[in-house]
Amino acid sequence: MTDIAPPASANTATLDRYKRSRFKNISNFEVIVAGILVTIIAVLAIFGSFLQTHDPMQGDLMARFTPVGEKGYTLGSDNLGRDLWSRMLVGLRWSMSCALTANLINLAIGSTLGLLAAERPGWPRTISRQITDTLQCFPFLVVAIVVVVIIGHGFWPLVLTLGFLAWPIYQRVVFAEASSIFQRDYVKAARIAGVGRFRIMIQHVLPGIRASLMVIFAFHFAGLLIAESALSFLGIGAPLGVPTWGNILAEGRQYMLRAPWMMLVPAGAIVISVVTMNLAGDGIAAMSRKRGRSIDV
Repeated sequence: MTDIAPPASANTATLDRYKRSRFKNISNFEVIVAGILVTIIAVLAIFGSFLQTHDPMQGDLMARFTPVGEKGYTLGSDNLGRDLWSRMLVGLRWSMSCALTANLINLAIGSTLGLLAAERPGWPRTISRQITDTLQCFPFLVVAIVVVVIIGHGFWPLVLTLGFLAWPIYQRVVFAEASSIFQRDYVKAARIAGVGRFRIMIQHVLPGIRASLMVIFAFHFAGLLIAESALSFLGIGAPLGVPTWGNILAEGRQYMLRAPWMMLVPAGAIVISVVTMNLAGDGIAAMSRKRGRSIDV
């Protein structure tokens, strides 16, 4: 007896349905918008030095308070005649680098402590949770202000301050999800088979919480960007001579009525960046829910 092969049209229809379902999962509105905005921001950050129209530190007193789009100033000029477009590109690289580096430090510390707490009951779990609860008892920005004032200005002092103070969100999420994954049958089977603890955490547990980490990374990036801008706005983050978004915003508040674009430009850049990362987080969460993973954000 010979097997009867399904008609080619049936295979084609099945393949088309599969492709449509995959495209439907990817073509989420938040993901598309966030992807476009993230691409634009990345291009501006990487190739910003080639897109500058003026020297960001060189002013022209004859061009003070030039409105947006006049005399070759794309976003206008400030009180010293410096081009806001060029200064915004420099500030973009500083702010994004600071938030990204601090976020990676948060991810490394929080994920490590969360995995160890979930895998090892007893004193490792107790110490990890006590440190996390202690950090969350204090307002984050207040503690960051105190630490930055003590250790001083600069990129690395600011990055390390944000990196070593803002990781509890990762620890709590990783601990909650990893604790559940460690109780699943395939993890128990791996332990019975003699797989080492480190290998189980890397190969069996981390893939199960990857989607949640991506969502938290996007949302937390936006929070760190706001924190960096706030500290720079207060004059205790980046050095005063560095054209970061917070410093530009602080300089523009003195001329809010005479030259409102001096505040609107950096404020708009911060808002667009934060909205972009929030859209990315929402999109990743929506795609994960469609694939059967439950992520509450």
